[in-house]
Parts: sequence; structure tokens; C-alpha cells
Amino acid sequence: MGKIELNKLQKQTSLLNTAYELFTTKGVNKTSIAEISKAAGIAKGTFYLYFKDKYDIRNKLISHESSKLFGKAKTALDEYQIQTKKVDFIDQIIFIVDYIINELSQNQSLLAFISKNLSWGIFKQALTKNVAPEDVNFQDVFYKMIDESDEKIENPEIMIFQIIELVSSTAYSAIINKEPVDVETLKPYLYQTIRTIIINHQSGDEKYLPKFGI
Repeated sequence: MGKIELNKLQKQTSLLNTAYELFTTKGVNKTSIAEISKAAGIAKGTFYLYFKDKYDIRNKLISHESSKLFGKAKTALDEYQIQTKKVDFIDQIIFIVDYIINELSQNQSLLAFISKNLSWGIFKQALTKNVAPEDVNFQDVFYKMIDESDEKIENPEIMIFQIIELVSSTAYSAIINKEPVDVETLKPYLYQTIRTIIINHQSGDEKYLPKFGI
């Protein structure tokens, strides 16, 4: 990477990190572009070279933070399968979900930020587009997991949508409000439901894997 590209990356990273700190402490609505730029040590006009507006950087932050969470979970899964044992596709998904729930339980400001601002459109962007060089392309990893398992999944986008919506809503309530129960009590019921969702998408027919957005 050349000096100019590195400088651009550093400015973008600084804006993302600063915006995340302000969004999670003050809230998105109470944070201005001027505040983000000033705290990042970057001219306000420079902000618009990287992001269209405050909501653009918010959406990209959700994508970025979601990607980092998934990347850490996938790395932990890979290490578990190397050191312990290979698990089937359903247990791989549940392992990743469990890891993410545990991480969000330890970082409730991130949980609140993602949950309050998350929509399927924004999360779908996280599945398919990298905000930063280190971000994980969830779509590629997800389909690779299916291919390596030899599972035949019908409508995988619908399946992952159902799982994400289920986990994000129930985990938020259980972690933040401990409603209807605390998250550890909820987990066995949540994971059994995830198993059922995946089983309902399994097919004995020819493998059908449409790409996201098609």
C-alpha cells in the first residue's frame, strides 16, 4: 500500500473509531459531523470524502462492527474444530451465534448500538461489502460453510434472515432487560429454535444457493 492510500485508510479508520465512540456514548442523534471530524483531528470537509452523511458512517459502522464480530466468531470456530473436533453445519451456526451473544453480553454498548440501528438492508451490506480491509465477507464464508458441509439448503438468505432477526431481538431483551429470562436461561430454547429453522431449510433436492439480493 502506497503512502497516499495508507493516509486515506488512516483517516477513514480515525473517523470510524471516533464516530463509534461518540455514537455509543452520546447517541447518533446527538452527535454531529462537526464533532466527529474535530475529535478525529480531521477537517469537516474531509469527512465527505469518505462518507455521505452521519447516517452513512453509522451504517458503515454497523457493517464494520458486525463483520468484526463474525470474523472473531469464525476464527474461534476454526480453532475449536482444529483443536477439538469437526462439528456439523447446524452446530457451526450455533457455535458462531453463541460466541457473538457472549461477546455482546460483555459489550452492551455495542449491543445497544447495533440493535437500535440495525435493519436487514444495513446488515445485508455487512454480509456482502467490506468497509475496512480487515472486514470479513460474510456471504463468501457462509456459502463456503454450506459447500464444505454438503448441506442442501433452500433459500439460504431467508434462513439467515430468520436467524439474525430471532437472535438480535431475543438476545437484546435477555441481555439488557433479562426479559423474559436472562440470556443463559434463554440459550437452550434459542438454539433449539435455530436448529428447527435450519432443518426446515434443508432439502433432499438439488442444491439451491441463490446469491444475496437475487
